[in-house]
Amino acid sequence: MRESEASQAEAPKTAVVKAPGRGLRIALAVSVALNLAVAGMFAGSFLKEHERGPREIGFGPFNEALSHEDRKALRKALLARMPEMRQARQEAGQDARNLLAALRALPFDPAQVSAVMEAQRLRMTGRIEVGQGLMRDLLVAMTPEARLAFADRLEAHLQKDVKEKGGPKP
Repeated sequence: MRESEASQAEAPKTAVVKAPGRGLRIALAVSVALNLAVAGMFAGSFLKEHERGPREIGFGPFNEALSHEDRKALRKALLARMPEMRQARQEAGQDARNLLAALRALPFDPAQVSAVMEAQRLRMTGRIEVGQGLMRDLLVAMTPEARLAFADRLEAHLQKDVKEKGGPKP
């Protein structure tokens, strides 16, 4: 054997390190994005709460169309269900922690991420159903005049959103 061949045979072989797969890079990017979103929500909530007091309970685009009295009635109805709402918020926080753990798990398990996201979807669906039920009860209890005025305010708000933000056309 020649000297160069012998030195090559004796030289320690270096392990080839394979670059992380695309799935891992995507999971890391999602994890970073979620961490930033959660941190931003907490920071924003903390700063806003100290500037203006506690955040008002929201009903999406309906907020602007509701009269002050209607918002007050909805808030009262929601507060009556507060124990269940408090529990839902705690469970949502646990869902977020579970998602972060699933995203960081090695090996990464897409089925676990799907299971956590499904739990989140079910919880959000339940909260939406509560809000829709309260809103429906309020609308049914309105006089025809109050309902028409609500519809006019809602339409005006939605049209304003279209002009300002390019939102959906009513």
